[in-house]
Amino acid sequence: MIAWAGDEPVRGIPETAGPAEAARGGRGRRRPVLVVDDDRSILETVSQILRADGYDVLRATSGREALAHLDRVEPSAVLLDMRMPDVDGWAVARAIAARGRRVPVIVMTAAANARHWAEEIDATAFLAKPFDIDELLTVVERHTRPLA
Repeated sequence: MIAWAGDEPVRGIPETAGPAEAARGGRGRRRPVLVVDDDRSILETVSQILRADGYDVLRATSGREALAHLDRVEPSAVLLDMRMPDVDGWAVARAIAARGRRVPVIVMTAAANARHWAEEIDATAFLAKPFDIDELLTVVERHTRPLA
C-alpha cells in the first residue's frame, strides 16, 4: 500500500521504467495523464509513480486548475479526486462532458462509496485510497489512450 504520510519519502516507487512503459514501446506514445488532487502529497506520489513507469503527467491541485489544463490539452486519462474545495470532482466531470470530451475519468477517493461516486459521474474506473502501486499502474494502463 502507498502511505500518504505528508512529506515522508515513499518507499516502493520503481526507480526505472516498468512493465507498462515496456508494453507501450511498440504502440507509440500516449497523451499525458492528468492527475487532480488537492492533497499535494498524494498528487506528488501518484505523479512520481506514473512518471517512473514512463507516463507524461500533468498535475492539478484543484478542479479549477484541472479545467485550465483541459482547455489546452486532451489527456489520455484523468485521475480525479472528488472532494476538493474550489471545484469538486463532480463539477470537473460535468465540465468534461459539457465540452464533449470523451477522456477516460478514473475516480480517486478515500470515501467508502468510491464505486458509487464513480457511477454517479459515469467514470471509466475508480481507485479507492489507499491503493497500491500495481493497482494504480494496472488501472491507468487499461484506461489510457494512445496518440491518434
